[in-house]
Amino acid sequence: MSLGTVRSRRVGVYSAALMASTMMTGLAHAQSQAAQSATALEEVVVTAQKRSENLQDVPVSIQALGGEKLEQLQVGAFVDYVKYLPSVSFTTSGPGFGQVYMRGVASGGDGNHSGSLPSVGVYLDEQPVTTIQGALDVHVYDIARVEALAGPQGTLYGASSQAGTIRIITNKPTSTGFKAGVDVEANKVDGGGTGHTLEGFVNIPLSDKIAVRLVGWDVRDAGYIDNVAGTRTYTRGDDDPTNDVTINNNNRVEKNYNSVYTQGGRAALRIELDDNWVVTPQVMGQVQKVGGLFAYDPKVGDLKVSHFYPESSKDKWVQAAMTIEGQVANLDVTYSGSYLKRNDVVNSDYTDYSYFYDQLGSGFYWTDNAGNLVNPSQYIQGKDRYRKESHEIRIASPQDQKLRFVVGGFYQKQKHHIFQNYKIDGLGSDYSVPGYTGTIWLTKQDRVDRDKAVFGQAEYDITDQLMLTAGIRFFKARNTLVGFYGYGAGYGSTGERACFKPAVVEGSPCTNLDKAVKESGNVPKVTLTYKIDGDKLVYATYSKGFRPGGINRRSTLPPYQADYLKNYEAGWKTTWFNNSFRWNGAVFMEDWKNFQFSILGANGLTEIKNANQARIKGVESDITWVPAPGLTINASAAYTDAKLSANYCGFTDTAGNPITECASPQAPDGQVLPVTPKFKGNVTVRYDFNLGDWDAFAQGSYVGQTSNWTDLRTEERGLIGKQPGYSTVDASTGIDKDGLSLSVYIKNIFDKRASLNRYAECSESLCYPMTYTVPNQPRTFGIKLGKTF
Repeated sequence: MSLGTVRSRRVGVYSAALMASTMMTGLAHAQSQAAQSATALEEVVVTAQKRSENLQDVPVSIQALGGEKLEQLQVGAFVDYVKYLPSVSFTTSGPGFGQVYMRGVASGGDGNHSGSLPSVGVYLDEQPVTTIQGALDVHVYDIARVEALAGPQGTLYGASSQAGTIRIITNKPTSTGFKAGVDVEANKVDGGGTGHTLEGFVNIPLSDKIAVRLVGWDVRDAGYIDNVAGTRTYTRGDDDPTNDVTINNNNRVEKNYNSVYTQGGRAALRIELDDNWVVTPQVMGQVQKVGGLFAYDPKVGDLKVSHFYPESSKDKWVQAAMTIEGQVANLDVTYSGSYLKRNDVVNSDYTDYSYFYDQLGSGFYWTDNAGNLVNPSQYIQGKDRYRKESHEIRIASPQDQKLRFVVGGFYQKQKHHIFQNYKIDGLGSDYSVPGYTGTIWLTKQDRVDRDKAVFGQAEYDITDQLMLTAGIRFFKARNTLVGFYGYGAGYGSTGERACFKPAVVEGSPCTNLDKAVKESGNVPKVTLTYKIDGDKLVYATYSKGFRPGGINRRSTLPPYQADYLKNYEAGWKTTWFNNSFRWNGAVFMEDWKNFQFSILGANGLTEIKNANQARIKGVESDITWVPAPGLTINASAAYTDAKLSANYCGFTDTAGNPITECASPQAPDGQVLPVTPKFKGNVTVRYDFNLGDWDAFAQGSYVGQTSNWTDLRTEERGLIGKQPGYSTVDASTGIDKDGLSLSVYIKNIFDKRASLNRYAECSESLCYPMTYTVPNQPRTFGIKLGKTF
């Protein structure tokens, strides 16, 4: 054997060994890459700063629930998604009538009829849908994501984003291909009724530049509150028992009478005019019919109440919106506008007020035209008509420049036509409000809120790692209120007796209220962001939010002033372990000055005054972790310490400024603010795996919070009581193959009874013997079948 042959064989062996080694290394690297890919977190895109960005690059405290996550959590309505947003708290009296708060900025009185504007703005895509009374209860289906922006967002989002903003982003039409889906669900509430959901969407490309997306839903939510038999006796106040009146509700007894029927749809069109301009018109509407009451009386029994008059609501709204996006030179130009029409019809039992008012007074005394005593029970027929128009135009510079900016202008006008008819059957015409036989009290008013603003925000890269953001919004606000409220001339010194000119609002007997107030100001924001590396950043922010003032519905009260919120915040956005672990959070301190506080005053009429100051401290954090392929853990929590920083005395000086020095404050310095719990958190664990040829999953979720009060004032707290903390657990499992999916779920597995709100029908000092609790939904079983095409 020659030396050359030996060398040749050695080279061959070495080459084979090297090739094998290279293949093994490549295989190991591929396996490592595959493992990393299987445990890597997906990028979350948000539009919090009016442009598409990676969540991890935005120096704002944001929680985003993507469309897939919303489906996994069986989110269908407002109360379903807010429980997974720790910085968000809320009160509700039923579907369509929720009040939302963020970071403890809550006084406990903003749910009163046509009171202060909301402190949290709610947006549907680019357009605000926060009406004067509260936000729309948009059915959540075919939604891209829900974004919750904590802290003042006044620079980019304006007046009703004093404490934060919630944005519901819909899936848009696309011309890339046809897509459709349908979902059918049946469910059963433990001890209650049955419900169903039918949802569907279709995306149709009409050409390579035009597409349409159609969405529809039909939902029936099962009832679980029972209206049980009961009686109530009104005593005349004399020694003759024959003058007493006893009523019963035999014709109103009904099991599971708080059912909800929701129907709605959405139609959107995407038109690419050319390579630079896109127009997206959209129409969305919904009708929500609610029967019964969403609260129960603990004295009557668990999930039971005994009421005597019709209780129902119908919330009907439609919004037409349009977004135009394009380029002029190298600038991005965006216009967004919308018109919202919302009509509410509400029927309410008000016998608690009539009973306690009469029994604590001199007894009932209402008579018919013949002078005979009549049943003094009151009930309310209410109609609210809202109209909201908004327009915004903004210009943004290219995002690849060292200096970037967005500037714009905003206009909003919203109207609230208020009709509240307090009825007593058989009431004589001498007592009745003119034109409304049987009406003891009438409110018929028109309220208009206008908001104009110009705003700007700029970012400057001081270095590759350090960025400065500064913005400001200049605004002007005007609030007017005109119309009639009160009794007819046959009773009391207010109402018709206080009229000073003929009717301005059509249908009212005359005018006893016609006032207006104007305000202007500005809210700035400054943020310094430091990028530690490509996966981690920290930031510090000073920002300010505002809420305009307005006119009180009781004309003898002065207007209430705007209130402001100053926010000092430091936060972090970090990703670790090869993008398998994400940890974001923020610490903050907020000063709330001269905050607006609403109460039910005499005759159950809302009174709004500027209270005093509060300081709110807190920390919020969320993590997402993929420790192993298929296993995902989400957890988020918030700790909020919200307290008065001065006494609440309950009155103001002649200029409307709150008085904070008094001998017996209604709420002392240091009193905890209501509504928001000190701690709120949730954990979701999901495991995706293969089951034969099917993709399968198993998921469990825990949500919990500590106790909270419903009122700011000490005496009222003692009457209504404290809402205890609670925790609930949900679970689901399912399979999916080729677009066909089947899943089952159990919500509130252990059937825990949470108190979402607690209230009396009139002022607590009068009606507190009858207090009501709004519960969460009892244990619910459901099965869902879906198909995508």
